[in-house]
Amino acid sequence: MPPTSPEPADYRVNPAWHDLSGLVTTAAERPERVIASPIDGAELGRAPICRPQDVELAGRRARAAGRRWAAEPLSRRRGVIERFKDLLAAERDDMLDLIHAENGKSRTDALEEFLDVLLTAGYYAAKAPKVLRRHRRRAALPLLTSTYVHYVAKGVVGVITPWNYPLTLAAADAVPALLAGNGVILKPDSQTPLTALRLVELLRQAGLPEDLMQVVTGPGGQLGRPIIDASDYVMFTGSTATGRTVAAHCGERLIGCGAELGGKNALIVMSDAPLGRAVAGAVQACFANSGQLCISVERIYVARPLFEAFASAFADRAAGLVLGGGGGWEVDMGPLISQGQLDKVVEHVDDAVSKGATVLTGGRRRPDLGELFYEPTVLTGVTDAMTLAREETFGPVVALYPVDSEDQAVALANDSEYGLNASVWTSSPTRGRAVAERLRAGTVNINEGYAAAYGSTDAPMGGFGISGLGRRHGAEGLIKYTEPQTVALQRLALIGPPAWATRPAYAEAMTVGSKWLHVTAGELVRKVAGR
Repeated sequence: MPPTSPEPADYRVNPAWHDLSGLVTTAAERPERVIASPIDGAELGRAPICRPQDVELAGRRARAAGRRWAAEPLSRRRGVIERFKDLLAAERDDMLDLIHAENGKSRTDALEEFLDVLLTAGYYAAKAPKVLRRHRRRAALPLLTSTYVHYVAKGVVGVITPWNYPLTLAAADAVPALLAGNGVILKPDSQTPLTALRLVELLRQAGLPEDLMQVVTGPGGQLGRPIIDASDYVMFTGSTATGRTVAAHCGERLIGCGAELGGKNALIVMSDAPLGRAVAGAVQACFANSGQLCISVERIYVARPLFEAFASAFADRAAGLVLGGGGGWEVDMGPLISQGQLDKVVEHVDDAVSKGATVLTGGRRRPDLGELFYEPTVLTGVTDAMTLAREETFGPVVALYPVDSEDQAVALANDSEYGLNASVWTSSPTRGRAVAERLRAGTVNINEGYAAAYGSTDAPMGGFGISGLGRRHGAEGLIKYTEPQTVALQRLALIGPPAWATRPAYAEAMTVGSKWLHVTAGELVRKVAGR
C-alpha cells in the first residue's frame, strides 16, 4: 500500500474565495452551486448556475468592450498582461492553495500549472508585437504593387475549459485572445470555477477593462450552444465526444474553432534507454495530477530485453508515491476529481483484471484517505478485449507491453485514433529523433514525458486524429484569434492589358513573366546554363 500523507485533509481555505462569484455575469439572480473540494467535500465557495440569457448578456458586453479594446494600441494590451504576470507571481501561495483545494492535485502539480501560466503570459506579451505587426508580402507586380498583411481581431472569443487544469487552460487561451484585441466569454468547468474567476480578478486588477472578459458558470449542455452563438471563434478543451459537438455547431455558423481533446498517449522505452531516468520520467508522465491530464501516458512499450527490469522498477516507484490530500510539498498524488471519474477508473481496471490482466501495483480505492482516492496502478497482460486498451481512462492507470523491435513499438504506439502526445526514451538523440518523427502525435518528447514539448511555448501544441483541431502556443496560438487582412496598393498602371499592347502580346509577355517571377537567382543561372 503506497505511503500516505499524515493529514489527508490538511489544506488552507481562503474565505475570500467566496467573493469570487460576484465576477460571474448574470442577467438576474440565479441559484448557486456549491463548489466542494474533491479532497474531503468541504465547501470552498459558490458559483451561479447561469442560463442562456446570461450568455447573451455576456456576449453583448464583451463585444462592445472588445471594439474599444481592439482600437487601443498593442502597447496598452501588452502592459495589462505584463502587470497580470507580476500580480500572479506575487499571489503564488494563495493560487497554489486554491488550485489544490478546488482540483485536489498535489501542490507540486499545482506549481507546474502556475509556472506554465507565468511562462505563457510572458511569452505572448513579448512576442505579440512581432507576430501581430504588419507584414510585407511579395506583391503581384514588382515595383508597381505594394502588399502587406495586418491582423484584425475576431471580435468575441468563447473559451470553454475543463476541470483538470483550471488555471493553465483558461489563461493559455484567454491571454493570446485578449492580446489580439478580442473580447472573451470564459466558461470554466462547473467543478472548478473559482480558479478561473481568480484569474479574471487578477487580470482586472492589472487593468483589463471590466466588461472585456465575461465569465459564465453552469452546465456546458445548457451554455455551450449559446456561447457558440455569441462568439466569432471558440476554443474548447475537453473530451473528443463533446469536441465533435462543438465543431459541428461552429460549422453551422461558419466560425472557426480550436479543440484540444482526448489522448491515449504512448511512451516507448528503447533497448538503449537509460533505465533509471526512464523509470522516473515515466512515473511522472503517468501519474501527474492523478493521471487526469490529456497529455499523460497510458501505454508504455518497452524493449523486451529491458522489460522485466523496467516493469519491476517502475511498479516499485509508483507504489512509493505519497498519496494524500494534504497541501504540503510532501504529497505526490491527490484524489480524482469526482465520483464519476473514480467510477470510470474502477470500471476500466476491474474489466481488465476480470479478463486476465495482472496488477503489478495499485488497483484499489483508498477510502481511508477520502472517497475519491485511488492508488497509482500498473498493469501488464492488457489485450484489446479490455476496455482500457483503447479507451482513454484519464486516471492513475497505465499498461505495460513488451516489444521486440523499434518498428513494432512505433506501429503499436500509432495504432490508435488518438494522437496528442508521445514519449521516446533512448541514449541516442539521433535514434530518438528518427523514432519521434515516425509517431502520429502532435507533440513528441525525447527523454521526457510531456513537459519538454508542452513547456516549449514558442512551438505549436495540439493533436493528430481525434485528439483535436488547430494548435495553441507559438505564433499559431495568437494568429488564430485574428482575421488576416491583405491590403494591396497599386501604382502607375492597372493590372491588365495596356492600351498600347495587343492582347495576344500581353498574354505572351505575362505568361513568360509569371513563369519566371518566383525563380531564385541561383535557379535562373542553372536554367540558363542548361543544368
